[in-house]
Amino acid sequence: MTAVELAARLAGARIFDLEHPRRFGDPVYPPHRPGTLFTLHRRHEPGSTGEPRTSAAGMIFTAEHAGTHIDAFCHQAWEGTLYGGVPVTPAVQTPAGFTRLGIDTVPPIVARGVLLDLTALRGGPLPERALVEAADLEAARAAQRTEIRRGDVVLVRTGNDERWAEPERYLDGPGMAAGASAWLAGQGVLAVGADNVAWDLPGHVDPALGTSLPGHVLLLVRAGVYIIENLDLAALSAAQCHEFVFLCLPLKVAGGTASPVRPLALAP
Repeated sequence: MTAVELAARLAGARIFDLEHPRRFGDPVYPPHRPGTLFTLHRRHEPGSTGEPRTSAAGMIFTAEHAGTHIDAFCHQAWEGTLYGGVPVTPAVQTPAGFTRLGIDTVPPIVARGVLLDLTALRGGPLPERALVEAADLEAARAAQRTEIRRGDVVLVRTGNDERWAEPERYLDGPGMAAGASAWLAGQGVLAVGADNVAWDLPGHVDPALGTSLPGHVLLLVRAGVYIIENLDLAALSAAQCHEFVFLCLPLKVAGGTASPVRPLALAP
């Protein structure tokens, strides 16, 4: 296939934008507050340049884990060890960031994407603080007749994206049980994502692992599976688009633990 033919095919695709707009006041997991701040510090002022042309420019301040973002493997450790057995030492965890497994090591993601739509399965958004089990994901997959393959990116819609404009309700959204994360990791997926603040259910401690955010341990630390949070999956769900090409390009912030992203789903 030539570049011209590839461009023509892509031009005919439906494009779904999976990122939420970024504003101060968006839902943010408490450790990452205040989230995103933008200020317009240079404005169009007559005479400011001595020319008819004027300029405007702003500054962005954002937590790595605010808004739609992807986690790097260095984001979580278990007993002082990162993914691949990398110990958290002063040489690895420096004031300027991580020298191993930082967000700058995450390649551009271009993969087959799968949506597991729990809202279609349940007839609407899941209740607040619902715990999603592996059986729920398998039921959605079976109902859609969707196959999950090694190297896929699997996105889970709970309907919580509809609450984005209500921060307190959004932060109390559903989350994945440890079993759901283990089920996906066992299928060799490249990355997972959901329309909630932390993939896991904040505040829930898994009894087997004895930790909160068990999916972060099972996926990031043990299985080497990326996690994408705060996705807007409403349009994909409305279109009943369960298989697509998934694109996600993290910023190359040297040593960072996460990156804001604007994920896209491309479908015929």
